[in-house]
Amino acid sequence: MSIVKLPMMDKEEYDMLIQQEYVARVVFNGKPYPHIAPFLYIFEGGHMYFLSTRYGRKISHFKMDSHVSVEVERYTPDLSAYSFATLRGRIKLVEDTAEKKEVLNEFIAMIRKRGLSKNILVALGYSPKDPVEAIAGGERTYVWKLVGVRRIVGFRKQ
Repeated sequence: MSIVKLPMMDKEEYDMLIQQEYVARVVFNGKPYPHIAPFLYIFEGGHMYFLSTRYGRKISHFKMDSHVSVEVERYTPDLSAYSFATLRGRIKLVEDTAEKKEVLNEFIAMIRKRGLSKNILVALGYSPKDPVEAIAGGERTYVWKLVGVRRIVGFRKQ
C-alpha cells in the first residue's frame, strides 16, 4: 500500500483561506516546550493581525523570541474536506496609535459581521456584559502583527 499525499495549495488558495477564517493557532518558542495558543485574527493590508490579552505565558515567550509559526485551518464536521496553511515569521507589537486604532475597529467589525458570541470578550480580558466596542480602547489587549513571513505552506483535501 502506498502513501497518499495531500495536494499542496497554491498562493491563491491559501490566501483565500487566510482571508476567510478568523481563528489561528500561534506557536511560540517556549522553553523547554513550544507554547501554542489560539488567537482571533484579521487579514488587513496584506498582514495578519492578532488580538490578545496583556497577560499569560505567551507574553514572556514573545519577549524572549518573536519568531512564531501560525496555523489557519478549515474543515467540515465529518473531516471529509479540510485545508490548512502554516506561516513562519515574527510577530511585533503594534505601537503606532493610528494603526492600532484602525485594527481594533476592524476586529470589532469582524466580531459583528460573523455574529460571534459576546463570550469571546472573556478571551480578550473583558466581560461578556461589556459592549464589543470596549476593545477599541485597547487598554486590556495587545495588537500583534505578523511580519517577516519566510514561508507559507498549505495543504487541502476537498
